Amino acid sequence: MIPENLLNRPVLTILSGAAALLLCGCGSQLDTRNKVLVSVRDQRMMVVKDGIAVKSYPVSTSKYGLGDKPGSRHTPLGTMRIARKIGSGAPSGSVFKSRRRTGEVLRPNAPGRDPIVSRILWLKGTQYKNRNAYRRYIYIHGTPEEWRVGSPASYGCIRMKSRDVIDLYRRVGIGAEVRIIRGSLFSPPQAPGQYAAGPVQARAGG
Repeated sequence: MIPENLLNRPVLTILSGAAALLLCGCGSQLDTRNKVLVSVRDQRMMVVKDGIAVKSYPVSTSKYGLGDKPGSRHTPLGTMRIARKIGSGAPSGSVFKSRRRTGEVLRPNAPGRDPIVSRILWLKGTQYKNRNAYRRYIYIHGTPEEWRVGSPASYGCIRMKSRDVIDLYRRVGIGAEVRIIRGSLFSPPQAPGQYAAGPVQARAGG
């Protein structure tokens, strides 16, 4: 039943408003305070909250290089956003296949295993140069091959240690910006919207 205060409004206006709500949900729930910066050169990620660097983690980008071509196994560059978060409450090391838990839990550096583990943050491109990221299943996710983290080792995704991706998952929400850059996080900012690294709470040993 349509509320009485809407009966006199143009039908198109009502439908447009309803469509917007369905498409974006509650806009106030989108994470606009946190930004995630990933440096291919440094193999490092930084979380920036309200313009201040608050956390840093080692990561792994693709061992095949950079780009967005489907089937390339490259890591895309540019500005993306977190479109989906998967794995809330799962034990560290939980194995995911097709974004579903299999029930298996792996220890870090389990020999001979390289599935997606612990958490998944699914990225969606916002630019032409990363327009394929979502349909290419480009994630930030945990890996059991923690000894490889800190050097290019993935098949296109951003890999993290389980404890780190779980921590990141708690810090950032749907809609948070993720920017992947070629250069260093520790270079002086060159333009508005770029960030230079300040003091961060980095874990000893990565």
